[in-house]
Amino acid sequence: MGVTDPAGPVMDRDEVDRALARLGQEHEAIETSLLALQDHAGRRLLEGAELTGLTKERWQAAEARITLLWGYFDAYADALRAAREIRARRRWSSREDLVELTERLRGESVTVAGNGTLSETFTLSSLVDRMNELYATSLDMVVAADAVWSALPARIDLLAAELQRTRRLAHSVGVRPGEHPSGDDLERITRTLTRLREDVVSDPLGFWVPAEGSSAPGGGRPDTTVYDREARALEDVRREIDAVLTVRQDAEARLIRLRDVLSRADRTLAEARTARGEVLAKIAATEVPVVSGPPTVLQEQLATAAEYRRQAQWHRLSPLLESLERKAEDELLRARESLTAVTAPLAVRAELRGRLDAYRAKVARHGLAEDPFLIERYDAARRMLWSAPCDLRVAEQAVLRYQQLATELLGGPGAPEDRKGDQS
Repeated sequence: MGVTDPAGPVMDRDEVDRALARLGQEHEAIETSLLALQDHAGRRLLEGAELTGLTKERWQAAEARITLLWGYFDAYADALRAAREIRARRRWSSREDLVELTERLRGESVTVAGNGTLSETFTLSSLVDRMNELYATSLDMVVAADAVWSALPARIDLLAAELQRTRRLAHSVGVRPGEHPSGDDLERITRTLTRLREDVVSDPLGFWVPAEGSSAPGGGRPDTTVYDREARALEDVRREIDAVLTVRQDAEARLIRLRDVLSRADRTLAEARTARGEVLAKIAATEVPVVSGPPTVLQEQLATAAEYRRQAQWHRLSPLLESLERKAEDELLRARESLTAVTAPLAVRAELRGRLDAYRAKVARHGLAEDPFLIERYDAARRMLWSAPCDLRVAEQAVLRYQQLATELLGGPGAPEDRKGDQS
């Protein structure tokens, strides 16, 4: 929409013609803008909608502005038409005509009826400014409402359709309101989206965020905060449903693995208990840790998990399986550590036996197997290590004495290597 030039002294004929041409162009631009506003999809929607809240309040004000805007435009058109008629009286306007045209084109010559008995007087220039202001404010409101209606309801409908698909899938795996948190979440999201759509349709301006510092009509964006929050919540529920579906698909295999892990843990504990009896019988003066029995609570939970699977209560089975898998692995590790702790004395005895035989083989390679002192110490250590119960501390000292004597004979004077050197 155009803006007229400021007023000046009495205009000559050329100035009048130029002013009339400019005002004519402004008239066409204003009329085009008003008709576009009249046909704007957002305005038609506003006229037909049952509005509430901020939108209802602002649309009532906008309707009054648009009505006033058309009144201003009619007054502007009448003033322009009257000025054109004066100019058309003569090819060469008289002084009186030019004075009157100057007054009409630059003076406060346009009177517009206001509310009640009030009226307003404008120059054509100030009237255009006033129409520009009313048009921009009205268009801003219409464009904002239309932008929200164009963006949010369709997105809400798509999310609602996805929500319905998720609800059906959730119901099929036992995720229902009152029985599973995700079922409650789906109900809450459904209520929120229903209410959100109603609010967006009836009060779109309640979901409009104006752009800071923007003077252009419709400068801003739809507020999608609530929509985005519910979309994220639905995505979280979908992930939970996917986890439940995964449980349904591999539940039997996971239960079999759980039984196997717990069975291995039980067998390992049984082996540890047997080994403890053997250690107590064969090793003397040694503290052997007590081996506890398998925890019955894990077997009870495993039976509960199998019952959940039988009843297709996948939403309950999922967290129970995850917990059981962690506990079963911990139980197997505990059983292995218990077996290791119980059999440690037997491992020490085996290491001493191996060391004793290794040194006996070493001295035999050097021709010292028949040394009476070595035979005596070897027999003493061997009796201790192969007798029951075996005192590991005493047996270790016997092995060390045999090892020390063997080392002295192998490295001292008279060793086979030294005797060979003397003969050469």
